[in-house]
Amino acid sequence: MEPQIIETLTQFGVAGLMGALWMWERAMSRRRDAELSEAHRKLMAQHEQLRTVLRLIDRNTRAIERFDQTQRQLVHLLEKMSDETRRQAA
Repeated sequence: MEPQIIETLTQFGVAGLMGALWMWERAMSRRRDAELSEAHRKLMAQHEQLRTVLRLIDRNTRAIERFDQTQRQLVHLLEKMSDETRRQAA
């Protein structure tokens, strides 16, 4: 709030002082509302980014699980082939 406004309002005594305080409170309230709105906007943007990261982690986990399953099947088949080869050689 500008000093000129304060001087103008305070020349009216207590009523002017109350008016000045009310105007100051409203200005601070608007500033705080703007800060809260900006903080909320940033949090929502971070929330969306985190959701994206979690989706990627989930997809990667599923891909690793499928790869692990495929590797286990491959090991099992190789062991089976190895056993059959040994039997045939014996």
